[in-house]
Amino acid sequence: MSHGMDACAMLGAVETRSVSPVFVGRAGELTALTEALSRATAGEPQALLIGGEAGVGKTRLIEEFLDTACEQGAVVALGGCVELGADGLPFAPFATALRSLRRRLPDELTAAADGQEAELARLLPELGDPGGHESADEDSTARLFELTLRLLERLAADRTIVLVLEDLHWADASTRHLLTYLLRTLRRGRIVVVASYRADDIHRRHPLRPLLAELDRLRTIRRIELARFTRTEVHRQLTGILAAEPDPALVEEVFERSDGNAFFVEELVVSHEAGCAAGQLSDSLRDLLLVRVETLSEDAQRVARIVAEGGSTVEYGLLAAVARLGEDELIEALRAAVGANLLLAVPDGDGYRFRHSLVREAVSDDLLPGERSRLNRRYAEALESDPSLVRADERANRLATYWYHAHDPAKALPAVLRASVATRKRHAYAEQLRLLERAMELWDDVPAETRGSLRPMDYAEAYPPCGCDPETAALTYLDLLAEAAVAARLSGDRDRALKIGKMALRLLDGGDAQDPLRAAWFWTEKARLQSNLGRGDGRAEIARAQELVKGLPPSAVHAVVLVGAAGWGMLRNPGPDALAAAERAVEYARHVKAESIELNARLTLGTLMVAAGDVETGLAEMHEVRERTTALGQFTEAARAHINISSALESLGRSHEAVELADTGIRLARTYGLVDSVGWVEANRAESLLSLGRWDEAREAAERLLRSATSTKPRGSASLRLAQLAAARGELDAAGRHLADARSVYGTRDPIPQYTLPMAQVEIAVAAAEGRVADVRTQLAAAERGGFPPGTHRYGWPLVLTAVTAEAESRGLPAADEGRAEALEAIRRSVRSLAAPAPVWIAHGRQVSEELARAEGRETAARWAEVVAAYAPLERPAQLARAQHRLADALLVEGGRREEAVALLREAHATAVRLGARPLREDVELLAARARLSLALEKPAPTPPEPGDDTFGLTPREQDVLGLVAAGRTNRQIAEELFISPKTASVHVSNILAKLGVAGRGEAAALAHRLHLLDTAL
Repeated sequence: MSHGMDACAMLGAVETRSVSPVFVGRAGELTALTEALSRATAGEPQALLIGGEAGVGKTRLIEEFLDTACEQGAVVALGGCVELGADGLPFAPFATALRSLRRRLPDELTAAADGQEAELARLLPELGDPGGHESADEDSTARLFELTLRLLERLAADRTIVLVLEDLHWADASTRHLLTYLLRTLRRGRIVVVASYRADDIHRRHPLRPLLAELDRLRTIRRIELARFTRTEVHRQLTGILAAEPDPALVEEVFERSDGNAFFVEELVVSHEAGCAAGQLSDSLRDLLLVRVETLSEDAQRVARIVAEGGSTVEYGLLAAVARLGEDELIEALRAAVGANLLLAVPDGDGYRFRHSLVREAVSDDLLPGERSRLNRRYAEALESDPSLVRADERANRLATYWYHAHDPAKALPAVLRASVATRKRHAYAEQLRLLERAMELWDDVPAETRGSLRPMDYAEAYPPCGCDPETAALTYLDLLAEAAVAARLSGDRDRALKIGKMALRLLDGGDAQDPLRAAWFWTEKARLQSNLGRGDGRAEIARAQELVKGLPPSAVHAVVLVGAAGWGMLRNPGPDALAAAERAVEYARHVKAESIELNARLTLGTLMVAAGDVETGLAEMHEVRERTTALGQFTEAARAHINISSALESLGRSHEAVELADTGIRLARTYGLVDSVGWVEANRAESLLSLGRWDEAREAAERLLRSATSTKPRGSASLRLAQLAAARGELDAAGRHLADARSVYGTRDPIPQYTLPMAQVEIAVAAAEGRVADVRTQLAAAERGGFPPGTHRYGWPLVLTAVTAEAESRGLPAADEGRAEALEAIRRSVRSLAAPAPVWIAHGRQVSEELARAEGRETAARWAEVVAAYAPLERPAQLARAQHRLADALLVEGGRREEAVALLREAHATAVRLGARPLREDVELLAARARLSLALEKPAPTPPEPGDDTFGLTPREQDVLGLVAAGRTNRQIAEELFISPKTASVHVSNILAKLGVAGRGEAAALAHRLHLLDTAL
């Protein structure tokens, strides 16, 4: 190779010293790393990101740190992201690091992985066989991540481990996701995680950029950005390299040319030592980087070109097969390249890599197009001839990449498909998607006879890959689309999955009837994705799928379509149609012996049976599914059983049982790394804790869920629980914020009652607390229009109770008179549509009935006593306390039962204080103050007030004025009626507002009616 370097003399075949033996600068950065090591040794996990441009000295800094770590007895595991063409190998740095730990700690790693070897073998194949094809789910990757985290935590329990991941800019998506998970969740163990990346490679659309932005928000991670060397540091570096004081002119020129980049300094020294005088150094960066190569023999240069195209590291056996040199010639060429500091022998293997990736890139870029294709073909042919030349876990991906870059579609397509299957088995779905998209790209360029010889490589869940015998039928382009759609969904890229599905449906357009099963499968996928993305409820898509399979013999696709229809109904309209669909789904799945689909359908069926009132049968069905899925090891479905059963128990008012089952479900989900399932169960648990009056625990659970939820719906549920709690505690601003967060998560295009009704209830509670009666009625009307389908009584009763309480509180307000009759009638209609299948909802019904009576001025203490009696045996302290307050008020109005009233108020007050329910506490205290009752247990029994006592200290004239204020009179009208001046009326109104502690005339009027201040003395 010649690039205008004639002025430079060639180096001989001797070792060229270009690396300074003296570590220059970086004192602050090295101190940060060593301090992190000390904290980790003390039991506090540490994470650091080292960024800097290529050649600035990241690797040298890490090497110095690792020397210190080894001296202090830490176990070091180093893994680098692999660049293979433009591709990365799934989990490559983690696999390399775990392999290193296995060599260093064989017994300890075996013990740490005990019981999870098959799953962890997806990362480290040496642990066992990850198994063949199995049903995948969106929790499978998270499960692998959680188990990896636990493995590292167990290994780091008794020793300090330093895990180093280099070259994150080349990391595949699965590696990036696993690293993010570790850095977010690592909380114990003596472990330091250090990751490095090229900052200058991270352009605006680089996939690492969002990860860095996310990690920046984690306060537990320290970023270290390496700057270039100063002139003084370049001088020290040159002194170390030359082992002598450098010429000042050389220092100046090298500093100006290198701009302080440590690696460029080294390369400029090589150029200088090769005979280039000062001022004659190459103007081309690539030429500068190729100086080392051009000093080598032709064989050594040839080997360098082969290694550059083989990937980040090339095994010796594979290199020998591709180079086609005699063994002596190859060894001599390698010795020369290593001696020139061009190549390095891999420490823990038998391969070679470039000392710096910049030089590898320069050599690779210098290859001619035909030369690059030829080298990739040689790599592919060598690997096909002897697959043992590379590790088994890398073989399929590397062969696919080599054939692809050899530009041989007929060879590349089968290799890419095999690699996609291997990648799927490792739960590296993002990489599987990339490979399948590559297969789609190659498809039209592959001869028809080659495509005809291909067979379905894997099954995309229930999708029928060929509609007949997969052993004899050829793979089709639709099969590729189905696999790619599932891979995209499992990798979390639902947008891409939806686009691929739409592409398939366009290909099927007009041909649905000829291929109904495939078309039905794609329509069902589209329904699921649109719902998950908040772009629709999926009803039309499910209906289309049902139409396509109608009249066809039972099949797995048919069962999946029916499960989809039943699931849609379970969430949105759990009526007879949904129940029938679930029953048929179970029947069809049994007929085709698809047990996993059957269990899914049975769980939906049990949930619908509970909603329909067949409680015990439905619960028994769900418990059977829970036990069976656990026995089969189908832990995702077992976790779903815990989600549905805990929800069903809460709907029946059996909140204590719901919490206990949720706790079991959370333990199961955490044991098997089902991170998303943990979020769903935690959301149910928080709801039941609220019902039980364990409000502080509910808040902690919701806040924890808000931090850890990996999908939108649990995150929305966390915000909703916090909104409900804030409203109950009178924290209206917080309630509004949390409610807005929940609405933004749930969206508006797929209204589901279990979300929309509780959100409406919070909206009503906030509006009522702020005196916005019209908004209360608007929200109630909207909820009534949406209806209360079977099974939604658990959300409907609290909503209606909040609305009718607001009407009762606003009785007597002139501003609330208009529309009151219509609002009360709407409440009555809602009550008639709500079921009460459990004692807690019967109690709600009685409370709503008595609040209706209060709103119409006809409440009685006897009926309030029935409400209290209904709540007394139930674990609903907030509702019981509110009923006790209302009963005490009614007793005081009716007169003669003050002892009973004060006991009720004291109990209600104690509950309100314990819960932190400020509105309830203030209402109880106001009533006690008006009636001159003491809430303190140690006080003597209350005595009746003296005749003529003025409640709240209001004078008789002020009571007259208050009555007129409550009737809606202005100051002028009050003055005319009482024969006083408007100014005097204004003074009376101001005094009244101050004594009542309210802000305006409306609040004063409402308080007067609520506390009977205008009635006769109590």
